[in-house]
Amino acid sequence: MSVPSTRLNRALGLIAPGTAVRDGLDRIVHGRTGALVTLGNNARLQALSTGGFAIDVPFSATALRELAKMDGAIILNDALDRILFAGVHLMPDAAVETTETGTRHRTADRVARQIGVPTVTVSASMSTISLFVDDTRWTVQRPEQLLARANQALATLSRYQERLAEATARLSAAEVQDTATVRDVAVIAQRLEMVRRLQNEVNGYTIELGTDGRLVRLQLQELVAGLDELATGLERDYCGEKVGLRLARLAELDTDDLAHPALIAQACGLGDDVGRRLSPLGHRQLAQIGRLPASVADALVNHFGSLQGLFGASTADLLGVDGVDYRIARTVREGLIRLAESAYSERLN
Repeated sequence: MSVPSTRLNRALGLIAPGTAVRDGLDRIVHGRTGALVTLGNNARLQALSTGGFAIDVPFSATALRELAKMDGAIILNDALDRILFAGVHLMPDAAVETTETGTRHRTADRVARQIGVPTVTVSASMSTISLFVDDTRWTVQRPEQLLARANQALATLSRYQERLAEATARLSAAEVQDTATVRDVAVIAQRLEMVRRLQNEVNGYTIELGTDGRLVRLQLQELVAGLDELATGLERDYCGEKVGLRLARLAELDTDDLAHPALIAQACGLGDDVGRRLSPLGHRQLAQIGRLPASVADALVNHFGSLQGLFGASTADLLGVDGVDYRIARTVREGLIRLAESAYSERLN
């Protein structure tokens, strides 16, 4: 299942479970009648319209259901709180290409492509709801189907997150021991990109689920908490002259390419030598030390130049950095000691 575009996501939210429009569409499905409904109105749509009735009444699910019994399209206002016209015959340009075969679906597809107004159809024979946005047709799934897919995606995301945590711990240990390589960073980049793709997929499900997706949203937020900070810390740590880590570039790779560390490393700016040693600046490790202001952490990195430089700094050296007093110096020293002990434990495991 492909990930919806931004415009499609917005339109899906307008007809998600819990909305009045979705209630009306579900009533039409249960009544086994068809419908063609435009989710908005403008001058270009009016130019394509002929016949029908101008009613301009408040929107209600029952009214939508009753009006769908007539032939023709139903036109809603942009706020979807009023029914403007019913029984309208829409006449889009026949030159607009479409692969749809049914009259109702062909009209909806051409209207969406020609004037950009999202259009919904209900198939009487198939009892399905389809949404047309620009050049995309999206078949609206039932909530129970979406929940099953969302739960499966969440389970997969949870496994990916666990593997990401393990790989991050290994990288931290390698950084402390000054043995980190391009491959170590590429593994983290791979895990982050896979999590990002799954996150986008689950986000799409929550939009389609509407009010039924509340628990899915809460689980997703818990699973991805802290990942943006991890990504930012990695990019800041590996931004030297020979390395310019850019994780966003991985979006251009297909799923098969994500299985190859060398392709990942090359795509995100680390080069193609996965065995090359890397020396982090220390931003990510310092961020793990509590009660350390971000401005002070940046000053420490700028002063000592690398994580290994920080490990080699004495208390007196730390006090020589602007903004560092004895309390902060002690916090940094104790934090670095804890990181070293954690790295040693990780190596033993």
